Amino acid sequence: MSKNKVLFFTGFVGNVLEWYDFVIYGYFANIFAELFFPKGNPTVSLILSFSAFAVGFFARPFGSLILGYIGDRKGRKPALLFSIILMAVPSVLIMLLPGYEILGIISPLLLSIFRIFQGISAGGEYTTSVTFLMEHSPPEKRAFWTCINLFGAIFGIMLGSLSATFLYSVLSPSSLKAYGWRLAYLPTLFLAWVGYYIRKHTYESPAFVKETLSYKKGFPLLIALKEYPRCVIVALVLSMIQGIAFFTLFVYLPTYFSRYLNVVSSLALLSNTLAMLILNITILLVALLSDKYGRRPFFLISLLTYALFSFPLNYLMVNTNFWGVLLVHLFFGAISAFFMSILPVTLAELFPVKIRATSLSVLYNLSLALFGGTAPMVATYFVEKKGLLIFPGIYLTLASAIAFLIVLFLLPETHPLKSQKLCAKYKNLKN
Repeated sequence: MSKNKVLFFTGFVGNVLEWYDFVIYGYFANIFAELFFPKGNPTVSLILSFSAFAVGFFARPFGSLILGYIGDRKGRKPALLFSIILMAVPSVLIMLLPGYEILGIISPLLLSIFRIFQGISAGGEYTTSVTFLMEHSPPEKRAFWTCINLFGAIFGIMLGSLSATFLYSVLSPSSLKAYGWRLAYLPTLFLAWVGYYIRKHTYESPAFVKETLSYKKGFPLLIALKEYPRCVIVALVLSMIQGIAFFTLFVYLPTYFSRYLNVVSSLALLSNTLAMLILNITILLVALLSDKYGRRPFFLISLLTYALFSFPLNYLMVNTNFWGVLLVHLFFGAISAFFMSILPVTLAELFPVKIRATSLSVLYNLSLALFGGTAPMVATYFVEKKGLLIFPGIYLTLASAIAFLIVLFLLPETHPLKSQKLCAKYKNLKN
């Protein structure tokens, strides 16, 4: 297998597994609420179910500290091998976990523990693989190669959405509750084996090998906070938008459609699958354009579009039929590509090699834990308790407006061939 194919599958398969396993929970949140939590109040059970979803995100910063540190000190490859094991084992255990009626309170406790381990894995997988591929790629192709990780992550989430769509379509509600949701975890076994095998036979990042003897004193994150505070702020804010946008538009909305807009579950998940398909096709094109024209213009376009249109489009969703909902969802998928395709490479370009894996992982995952993992829970609260059906649009509009101003005033062009004014003080732009 050629070098490019090995690198492609190293980033692709691992992220398919990580994100398929991590988000499949969100697509069966209603069933998890019934099976693993007390049945006294359906709304409370759903909020608790999404809380267990959020728990995995709160574990992500700890995972990013662990795996990011391993990546910066021992190498990107050992961190990537560890992360794939740490995701697969808890997923299999969730698949086999008995419900509340059998284990009582132990059931949701074990579910939360397994979600924590998944969160630790996800906290280092995506960002470490971004670092790994970026350091293997030439400067003129960085956005495209780091986009492979996102392509795999979204493919994994899309595969989860497609699996859920299929199961909701062919199984009755009682069958889904009895065993159907467990079938969604079966692909884990195959993906874990393939991902581990490929990563075992790949080789370490050339940039890391080159810097091995150039030891940098201090913990990588503390160095970033001290020497690159502007980059830290930008990384946190951009990651905030990634969290709110992605987990509102592509994880929460299927439940939102079926619960509040009277869209049947199979059609809600179909809309989600098609929207992510548009997103995944478009990100590769935008990444290539970013390698040609830079990062900054695409951030400004996408953030301004989010800020101007999220609220009115959410209003339109509430007051239209399924086809209107689908068109809006597809539009969100296309616009999201302008932001999400260039976020990985930009975050990686903000920090130098010796602190890159830890800084990127911790800042990205901390922001996702605070804003991404909580997005479905916060949206459920405002929609259910306050009756604010257009809250998802309001939330994304306000967050995007803030991020637009941050990008406008604080983010330089980070493309190494377009600008020399990088936040990180590179000694070698090819690292």
